[in-house]
Amino acid sequence: MIAVRLRRLDLGAYLYLAPAIAVLGLFHLLPIFYSLALSGFEQSAEYLFSEFVGLQHYRAMLVDPYFWSSMRNTIWFVLGTVPASIVSALLVALALNAGVRGTGIYRTIYFLPVVTSAAAVSLVWKWVYHPQRGVLNGLMAWLGLPVQNWLQEPSGVFSLAAGHFGLALPAWAAGPSLAMVSIIVMSVWQRLGYNVVIFLAGLQTIPQELYEAAKIDGAGPVQRFWNITWPLLSPTTYFILIMSTISSFQVFNQIYMLYAGNVPECSRVIVYYLYEKGFHTFQIGYASSLAYVLFLIIMGLTMLQKRFVGERVHYG
Repeated sequence: MIAVRLRRLDLGAYLYLAPAIAVLGLFHLLPIFYSLALSGFEQSAEYLFSEFVGLQHYRAMLVDPYFWSSMRNTIWFVLGTVPASIVSALLVALALNAGVRGTGIYRTIYFLPVVTSAAAVSLVWKWVYHPQRGVLNGLMAWLGLPVQNWLQEPSGVFSLAAGHFGLALPAWAAGPSLAMVSIIVMSVWQRLGYNVVIFLAGLQTIPQELYEAAKIDGAGPVQRFWNITWPLLSPTTYFILIMSTISSFQVFNQIYMLYAGNVPECSRVIVYYLYEKGFHTFQIGYASSLAYVLFLIIMGLTMLQKRFVGERVHYG
């Protein structure tokens, strides 16, 4: 009798879950397997599954220079965005958590870029970076510094800096292009508010008694941060690290809006290259293969972060 009642309860639970399961299956699981199937076929104008090519698309990536340049730009974007986003958001959150007046107002100001549309944000930053009428170049000229073509400059920032001192760096040491650095700065600014709110939530869960006890023991601000704040904030930092890494590898909106669909090679990232292959040249199979390679990269990095960073997270 009890077993029959439990089965009825299970059936009722699954009925309640059925709409969510149907949505996940139709719009998440089915496209995953469908695109995996597409990656093994060559498409024609009439049929998506016109010719089976197996792993040919994946082999083609190995000799595709645009794939490698897009991946290199993506890696530079991740390396520039993730650490800068975490550090800047943590510093702002610590300042706001220190009892600054009007914290709610500051939270709203910092969070505004997050809820602002990508089109509006890109329009503002296109004006900031404009080579002739931009605010940034106006400031550079006022300071007596050379103006830059921020969003179109393919030269690496390290080689540009070395050039001012009469030095020449090899190509491998040139660093990310100035255009990519400009996009990184914009992206860090846009994500700042979200990360600040998450860090503030983590900071406010730390018991104040620990700080008071540390003060009694003579611990200074730096010691309190390294021995109390940082260890107890590690779950929040770990969450932001994972989410920032994933979103950085998937960057697309701001680049598309900044360049109005005409992205130069120095700013082309892997998702934009996937978009070009899938919706410009209609190479659906190759685009699906790119998507799966990106998925494997993100999954691999997430597993590595879980292995080497997750084990050091302090949940006490």
